[in-house]
Amino acid sequence: MSETMADKLARDEQVGDHPYIRPKDASTLLILDRTGKGPVRVLMGRRHMRHTFMPGKYVFPGGRLDASDSRIAISAPYHPAVEEKLRRDPKAVRTDARLKALALAAIRETYEEAGLFIGRKTEGALKLGKGFEAFEERHICLDLAPLRLVARAITPPKRPRRFDTRFFAVWADTIADKLDGGTGPSGELEDVAWLTLEEARGKELPFITKTILSDLEQRIETDPELRPDTRIPYYFFRNGAFLREEI
Repeated sequence: MSETMADKLARDEQVGDHPYIRPKDASTLLILDRTGKGPVRVLMGRRHMRHTFMPGKYVFPGGRLDASDSRIAISAPYHPAVEEKLRRDPKAVRTDARLKALALAAIRETYEEAGLFIGRKTEGALKLGKGFEAFEERHICLDLAPLRLVARAITPPKRPRRFDTRFFAVWADTIADKLDGGTGPSGELEDVAWLTLEEARGKELPFITKTILSDLEQRIETDPELRPDTRIPYYFFRNGAFLREEI
């Protein structure tokens, strides 16, 4: 019998008969570098071995939303096509602030884990909000227009942790600044590096990360500019199966 997507996911997670947990909103950021003559590279890092959830696995920077992410000031909103995809949620009507927070959580986590500031340099004082003090100090405003939604995935039930994760992508020319040392202040990611998609596939990856990389590679072949209106994969659990649809 062939192994199902749910079976492959189970190898990465603490599967059991856990009570139902409502998925927490989360987001992650695929920063893509297309400079030079070589193939596109993506930024990834290895989760610290002290983590109880997927220790030692290579992932994109990201994490769950903080309450304060909804109250952060931005300089420009999403592209309308990206916002329209984010609003497609059969379970809840999301506020504008909550939708904005999805991208801001990914940007904040990218700073905390990889030491990179995604945004745009500006002049004058900024007041952004909690969690973005380092952006204020470096005069980096938050522009959501360049972000592209490339996937969404919800963790199946019976797991001790569940996330409704939006996978954003952005080109590396949106990096406005970076910390010295090649990592972020949280220390959650080690061995942060730029990898070709082929190199990334050779790392120890969670199954869903490997799946998103494969989807991204196929998209770049047909949509190298990552148009905002391109349909994206959506992974979710229904009637005992982990399914893929497009939105």
